[in-house]
Amino acid sequence: MAEGCAPGVCVYCGSRAGDDPAFVAEARQLGRELARAGLRVVYGAGDIGMMGAVADGAKEAGGQRLGVITQHLIGREARNRDLNGCIVTETMHERKKVMFMNADAVVALPGGPGTLDELFEVLTWRQLGLHDKPVLLLNTLGYWDPLIALIDSIITRGFADRSFAGFLTVCQSPDAVIAELRARLSRRNNSTQ
Repeated sequence: MAEGCAPGVCVYCGSRAGDDPAFVAEARQLGRELARAGLRVVYGAGDIGMMGAVADGAKEAGGQRLGVITQHLIGREARNRDLNGCIVTETMHERKKVMFMNADAVVALPGGPGTLDELFEVLTWRQLGLHDKPVLLLNTLGYWDPLIALIDSIITRGFADRSFAGFLTVCQSPDAVIAELRARLSRRNNSTQ
């Protein structure tokens, strides 16, 4: 972590708003709460959908933000975003790596295929012992319930060890996410001192 930077939380979420205003409302609330908790939002640098809502919430609360975006997505996802202070990468793989390396924890909000890709990559890395960062799901309106059932099925059917379920913490509200992050990051900091 860079000197002078708050602990980073990598936020994976949709570049779309979804079909219910509650998705965007909770994304904005999470951004505000992360900022108020002294946590830096590391996100995909977009100004649209859930991604824009998280960043706007953090900005409203005076929080630190680090946006990471690929060159080819600037016109699609960051049309109105000031890219000063953002990192522009060449590839999606590089974007994901930079986001993850600048984070102490990961939170996935409702999103689509890109969010699933990012989430399962960090879960796979955790399974392989490549990191021990907390990975949380914000389960707005039960959005992730089918995914949670799928993970249970993967384990039950013998395609992953029971420990895999422990790599993911499901939270039902932004407040629960913040409480879990505080506890988990505090434990990690105490164990490294």
